[in-house]
Amino acid sequence: MPQPDSPRPPPVFGPALPMQGLTVLAVEDSRFACEALRLMAQRSGARLRRAENLHDARRHLALYRPDLVLVDIGLPDGPGTGLIRDLAQGPPGGPVVLGLSGDPSQRGAALAAGAAGFVEKPIGGLAEFQSLMLRHLPGCSDQRADPDVPTPEPDRLALREDLARAAGMLAEGPDAGQRAYLSRFLTGIARSTRDAALARAAADLPGADATRLAHLSGLVALRMGESPRPFA
Repeated sequence: MPQPDSPRPPPVFGPALPMQGLTVLAVEDSRFACEALRLMAQRSGARLRRAENLHDARRHLALYRPDLVLVDIGLPDGPGTGLIRDLAQGPPGGPVVLGLSGDPSQRGAALAAGAAGFVEKPIGGLAEFQSLMLRHLPGCSDQRADPDVPTPEPDRLALREDLARAAGMLAEGPDAGQRAYLSRFLTGIARSTRDAALARAAADLPGADATRLAHLSGLVALRMGESPRPFA
């Protein structure tokens, strides 16, 4: 039987740490996106655990019971909607489940699967993160986000790890399914870093010929070598 992530004190809410004592599971394949979530959760008083695919998420949920589960819709071993559906149809008292995606068109799929809400990546900042989470957490609807707390910046090394993973998959010659996954994965990275050129190349990946595939591989390699600053 899944156990709560314990020991931990009961939630104590307040304007400075509105999610104090809560545990969040992020089912998210991007280390950069998850690092941003982890820092915002930490700054809000919550603890965040990560599962990078559906297999790891199910293994975690068999042992622990988080208060909130954020499920990315596009994961390397399948769509997150199946996990959302299983959690939503589980016994009463289970975690609050929110869908997560950089593609706003996935909102309908997440809600149809039973998610309590949908979070579009990238999240605009700490106050927006807190507002989105508190809106759906039982007993927290009266809590207010703290707009004066600065949003922490995720470690750019996590971004390079994501890019290195994508570069490896591109070098191996991805099949149609892998291309579709990589297109979503790299588009999410591009949205998070406001990289229009990478976003365009990633969107073309499913039907890319050898020339466009080489162009995307070159962009990814270039981004991996750039200095750790926000992309233009």
